[in-house]
Amino acid sequence: MNLQRSKVQPAIDEKRVLITGGAGFLGRSVLSQLVTHARKRSSHLPSPSISCIVSSDIELPKSEDRLDEVTYEPCDVTEKTQVQELIRKHRITTVIHLASKVNNGESVKEEDEYRVDVIGTRNVIAVCGETGVERLIVSSSSAAYGYHADNPGWMFEGDLLRGNDEISHSRHKRMIEESLAEARILYPDLEQTVFRIGTVLGEDMENQVTKIFSTRRILAIYGSDSPFVFVWHTDVARVFAQAVDSQESGIYNVAGDGALTIYELAEKMGKKTVTVPAWLVRTGLAIGYTLRMTNHTPTQISFLRYRPVLSNRALVEEFGYLPAKTSAEAFDAFWESRTRSGVHGQLTMSD
Repeated sequence: MNLQRSKVQPAIDEKRVLITGGAGFLGRSVLSQLVTHARKRSSHLPSPSISCIVSSDIELPKSEDRLDEVTYEPCDVTEKTQVQELIRKHRITTVIHLASKVNNGESVKEEDEYRVDVIGTRNVIAVCGETGVERLIVSSSSAAYGYHADNPGWMFEGDLLRGNDEISHSRHKRMIEESLAEARILYPDLEQTVFRIGTVLGEDMENQVTKIFSTRRILAIYGSDSPFVFVWHTDVARVFAQAVDSQESGIYNVAGDGALTIYELAEKMGKKTVTVPAWLVRTGLAIGYTLRMTNHTPTQISFLRYRPVLSNRALVEEFGYLPAKTSAEAFDAFWESRTRSGVHGQLTMSD
């Protein structure tokens, strides 16, 4: 597998950066870091500096939530012409592609998720290749590796991408990476930096994916420790900001050091676990799906049992970024924020 890792010589020209999905939680964090990054770099020419930052999304933030250094533009990545017009209008040299839609099992239809995640990403890739964009930086996910019983103890970037067909988010992330691999052949001059991100935690994040953590007792499946790797949202944002003018390009796992089992997480939350056999969970999902109480099918139990555990070795040793928080520290910071706010049961995940 070609991971397309390479050193690129910094150019003296200025960077003009477009962020898709800029209105989302991660997008806002990246924008904040990018503005800080641009301020620090602007006085150090001829090193690369950021002269233009454009944030795009379907809905734009309120005026009071906008950063002065950022230009905000509406854009639907599922419409290729809109992406083309935006990149040409602002003479974009670097694209950070964050636009995504996660099927949380309730409010998001799978076809909508596919349109944004897969079709939208293919549009962005094609436009970047056709318009001469220099670098494309993409947020992928640990889900691209898939949830399988024979996953190795630690996942490295050279491991096969086996995103599960029965889990739409996992399947779509695999398809996105397949499109990126094709683009490396079609558009060899387009540098790619792809970040496969683990579970992102932050103080203000909310998501329905992990409702099991909102229960009084934490569900554990017999025979599976279900380890998690976490990364704090500011670490993720800093990685993207660094990638804009880094001399390194390639594919990197993004996660804090270490992993935590479901039992260790329960202990940190001061909750007891209830361990049940997989067949019982599968039966419960089957009944719930039949009665339309959930959109999660029985086949999705693999998400709970066989989570990919990311090694960040390449991120640290090759890309040159060591996350400020370990997996345990990221979770502790998250749970402490929930304790302060009086919300003790909601965990947010991106994978």
